[in-house]
Amino acid sequence: MAIVLCNAGPLMALGKLNRLDLLVELYGQVQIPRAGYTEVVTQGLARGAADALTVRLFWQRQGWPVLDLPSAFVSAYKPPVILDPGETEVLALAQTLADPLVLLDDELARAEARRLRLRIRGTLGVLAQAYRERLLSFGQVELLIREIAARPDIWIGAKLCEQVLVSLRGPAGG
Repeated sequence: MAIVLCNAGPLMALGKLNRLDLLVELYGQVQIPRAGYTEVVTQGLARGAADALTVRLFWQRQGWPVLDLPSAFVSAYKPPVILDPGETEVLALAQTLADPLVLLDDELARAEARRLRLRIRGTLGVLAQAYRERLLSFGQVELLIREIAARPDIWIGAKLCEQVLVSLRGPAGG
C-alpha cells in the first residue's frame, strides 16, 4: 500500500463531518507533517474548534505518526507558488517518496502537486472512493457532500460538490 500523506484541509473537513474513520478503512495509515497537524490541532484548539479535539483524539488513538521534517529539508523545496507551511511540508516530503498519495483540498496546492506529478485526492475524492468501495451508500455520500456544500466552515464550493454528486450518480441516476 502506498504511503498516504495528509494536509490540514481534508483532515479538518473529515473531522467536522465525523468521518475520519474513512481514512482508516481506505488507507490503513495516514501520515501528516508537523506543520499540518499544528494547523489543524494546535491552532484549532487555540481557536476553540471542536473538530481540532476530534482530530487530536483520533490521531492519538490510531497511533499515526506526526512527522517532524528537518527545516533544511523543507527549505530546499522552492515551490513556484506561495503555499502554507503544511502544504509545503507535505509536497516537500511527497517528492522524496515512491508514488505517495497526497490528500489536499487547496486548489493552488493541488495544482502544484499536479505539476510535481503526484497522485492527489481531496475530501470529495475520499468520499467518492469510500462510495466506490462500498463503505458508504449513495444516500450517505450524498448527505455528506451536501453537508460540505452547506457548511461555511468547510471551504469546498457547492458547484464542485454538485459535480461530484452528478459523477457518482452516473447515467443510471444513483
